[in-house]
Amino acid sequence: MRRAYLSLPVALLVAQTACTQFPELDAVATPGVENAPYPQLVPIDGLIAEPAPPRATKEDIAQVQARVGGLQSRAARVGNAQVSQSGSVADRLKRLQQKAAELRQQ
Repeated sequence: MRRAYLSLPVALLVAQTACTQFPELDAVATPGVENAPYPQLVPIDGLIAEPAPPRATKEDIAQVQARVGGLQSRAARVGNAQVSQSGSVADRLKRLQQKAAELRQQ
């Protein structure tokens, strides 16, 4: 019985895909492709060879170090920032509840 329940959706899916209209792919091809020469085959060794590791110049290193210094100083300023705490959480909650009650009355 369970097999029948599983086979019905599969059969419906197959029936649906059988009715699908496929696009005309020949009309999409660029004009002249049929007459174009076959691409030249090249040895695979050159394609899979490991590229040389990237090398950073002194200028690149200086730019990165300057950026690191700037970010570190910014992080220090943010870490030392004083956050003003006006009132407690209970006071803020009370104000928000009052505001909600006012909005409900409107």
